[in-house]
Amino acid sequence: MPVVVFRRNGEVYRDEVKENTNLVVRAGIKQFPYPHLRYECGMGKCARCACRVLAGAERLPPPNWKEKKQLGERLGEGYRLACQLWIEHDIELEQIEPLEQPAGA
Repeated sequence: MPVVVFRRNGEVYRDEVKENTNLVVRAGIKQFPYPHLRYECGMGKCARCACRVLAGAERLPPPNWKEKKQLGERLGEGYRLACQLWIEHDIELEQIEPLEQPAGA
């Protein structure tokens, strides 16, 4: 089972998840520790769930069109939208201050 390490506000949360897990879905149904994940729409429209991938990015699928639209250049800095990621392998994520949305988003 994949291990997720999630960092936010100086705290570290670690949990095993079933393969093909979406962290925003887990947060929405209050499965610890992901209620600490900041999110809103869950559909790739708001970018509130943006996280920087610290480890495991090489095993993620390429960003989809929603991530490209919402994150733009931040993709190159390692950011992804948690609502668009279905976890299949170990990953470490960090969520910091909310990202401003690109102009016209």
